[in-house]
Amino acid sequence: MAKRRVSQLNGLIAVDKPVGITSHDVVARVRRALNERRVGHAGTLDPLASGVMVIGVGQATRLLGMLTLDTKSYVAEIAFGSETTTDDAEGEVVRSAPCPPELADRATAERALAAMMGPQMQVPPAYSAISVNGVRSYKRARAGEDVELAARPIEVFDASLIAITSQNDALTWMVAFTVSKGTYVRALARDLGRAVGSGAHLTALRRTASGSVSLGSCLALDDLCVRTACNHMLDPIQALGLPAVDVAERYRADVLCGKRLSSSLAVARDGRLLGDGDRCAIVMAHELVALATVQGSALAPHDVFPQPIGGVQP
Repeated sequence: MAKRRVSQLNGLIAVDKPVGITSHDVVARVRRALNERRVGHAGTLDPLASGVMVIGVGQATRLLGMLTLDTKSYVAEIAFGSETTTDDAEGEVVRSAPCPPELADRATAERALAAMMGPQMQVPPAYSAISVNGVRSYKRARAGEDVELAARPIEVFDASLIAITSQNDALTWMVAFTVSKGTYVRALARDLGRAVGSGAHLTALRRTASGSVSLGSCLALDDLCVRTACNHMLDPIQALGLPAVDVAERYRADVLCGKRLSSSLAVARDGRLLGDGDRCAIVMAHELVALATVQGSALAPHDVFPQPIGGVQP
């Protein structure tokens, strides 16, 4: 088996996914633009959606499952009067419903959105990537199976009305949502339509933030190259939400071997002394070299990066 080529670029970047391509397509384009094979993403976006996608390159792909991207923000366009198989505009209409005239009233809309906020149980769309007995739900739905997914806990932190538009008797709300990780905005649109005595589906979606990463941090795919990626790396420490511990270069070999260090080194950048069980990021020369945990009198590295991850801010 051929030996994997060592990545020349190791870091996290954010790209602004355009409408009309899959998340897999985005990864493929990043691979070509950076000439790197080891590329992954944190958080899928449907082809209909655009906006923030966090990408890991090289060693940073190992961080993707650890990132504290627990909240997502979106701007959604929701059309009333019908439900679809996919809960968005890509599906076939399965139910039509009247659109009560009061839905054009801003105060009515704001009350309906306020009622959506808070912790709740959500039934995901049948056309989703959730695995059912080892098979993706959308594959079962496309095969004509009746898919019934179990409700899952989510939370809507904010649901703010931006605008109401009406064109050719079609009523649409534009809504800004901030939600917990794992929330399907398509399902929010579906449930909102039912709650107001109509039907609804998503017609457009733009992710404006994923955790602390916003559109302002994103690169356009067409502008992506090694130079722009290096100049716009995300700070992995901030993305991980861990305290950073600066360790002298002389300890690099020990860290990369997983050798325990004296816990006297476990002092975060803010001066806080870390205690037993605390996790941290070991930084050398503004690069992430390892993740570690304080264990009694030792600082124990457990995830080490032979090619350090860049983007750490001073």
